[in-house]
Amino acid sequence: MSTSQDKPRKRIHLAAHFPGVNNTTVWSDPEAGSHIEFSSFAHFARTAERAKFDFLFLAEGLRLREQGGLIYDLDVVGRPDTFTVLTALAAVTEHLGLTGTINSTFNEPYEVARQFASLDHLSGGRAAWNVVTSWDAFTGENFRRGGFLAQEDRYSRAKEFLSTANELFDSWHGDEIVADQESGVFLRDAKAGAFAHQGRHFDIQGRFNVPRSPQGRPVVFQAGDSEEGREFAAADADAIFSRYATLEEGQAFYTDVKRRLARYGRTPDQLLILPAATFVLGDTDAEAEELSREVRRQQVSGATAIRHLEFVWNRDLSGYDPDGPLPDIDPDLGEHTIARGRAQVRMYRDPLATAREWRERAAANKWSIRDLVIETGNRQAFVGSPATVAETIDRFVQADASDGFILVPHLTPGGLDTFADTVVPLLQERGVFRTEYEGTTLREHLGLAHPDAGSAADRVAS
Repeated sequence: MSTSQDKPRKRIHLAAHFPGVNNTTVWSDPEAGSHIEFSSFAHFARTAERAKFDFLFLAEGLRLREQGGLIYDLDVVGRPDTFTVLTALAAVTEHLGLTGTINSTFNEPYEVARQFASLDHLSGGRAAWNVVTSWDAFTGENFRRGGFLAQEDRYSRAKEFLSTANELFDSWHGDEIVADQESGVFLRDAKAGAFAHQGRHFDIQGRFNVPRSPQGRPVVFQAGDSEEGREFAAADADAIFSRYATLEEGQAFYTDVKRRLARYGRTPDQLLILPAATFVLGDTDAEAEELSREVRRQQVSGATAIRHLEFVWNRDLSGYDPDGPLPDIDPDLGEHTIARGRAQVRMYRDPLATAREWRERAAANKWSIRDLVIETGNRQAFVGSPATVAETIDRFVQADASDGFILVPHLTPGGLDTFADTVVPLLQERGVFRTEYEGTTLREHLGLAHPDAGSAADRVAS
């Protein structure tokens, strides 16, 4: 592995995630604000832009998390639609990229391409699309299809979905609109926007009615750690999220994904690795560690701990005391999962082995169920003084464990403020983070090339 001594120091990419459906947000904290009122999103975005971040990221859940017919007790419910929020934020920011998660399983290429092209126009070239799939009938119950795609089909659909959207973006070259008032000629090319696509998942033709946008196409993000997800990112994405918590795990993921690019004619700088990362800051490392323990207990209630354990046990564990020991019964290996629709179910491919490991760790450390769930959370967290956090972030990036981080504060909208005021200046002093925006589009912020107009959109892996 190369070291910082024999290569130029990398510039760090930073982004901010306004959390929603997850176990990061502590909405019950007195310092937390609304997750529905636009003022919260505007505050958060303006802080990120003041700190010169690359982009703001909004996730999108198509169904509320629930088990046993009950919505999770700590989840935020009622957050507005992602596209609506991002479009509104375009009006109150000038440089910040605007990234949204839009599902490729339960949407259609034409409508999604039209929405992202419109956002790119309205923001002056700052739009990005996090392409995700949905694997379960639980989410599908909200849609007319009412079902789901098998795992081998969902990435096939996602690849064709993105390829088709790119064909729509590229149906305009960018020079068609003349709008000459004297001659009365509006379009130089009467065929502008014409497209025809026939494939396994989509058979559409017509005219794409949004002209080529400032970035040509939105920046494409991908979230997925499976073999299929890594290949999809290597073939088609501009950036991929990572969930690895340690330096060594991050380096292994970084090396694996970057080496895949060559088979698609791409170079390592054409795909950024950006893990999500929580953070807790204090005046000293010890103060931050104490605060971090308090935050984690706020993020994992007793009910939340039981539900997380049910991901592995595949049983109703509501009768167990979250402050008591782990169940002595083994997980149910049946096909039906009690935690329907939760991606975490797929993380534990050998529930019996996981249960054995967790029992051993809990016994050795005298952990209760809730203690275990708190301690086994695997999201990378930066905890310490501003100097410690700045040094750690820089070390991870220079050691090729990532190209930067998507920061997820536990408080919104003000949870990013302290990071912006204390950590960012230290990274700037190190010369690894911008002091001013050098471009106007998100592609420029991320160091990504502008796609050539009319270029081939398909890089689908055979």
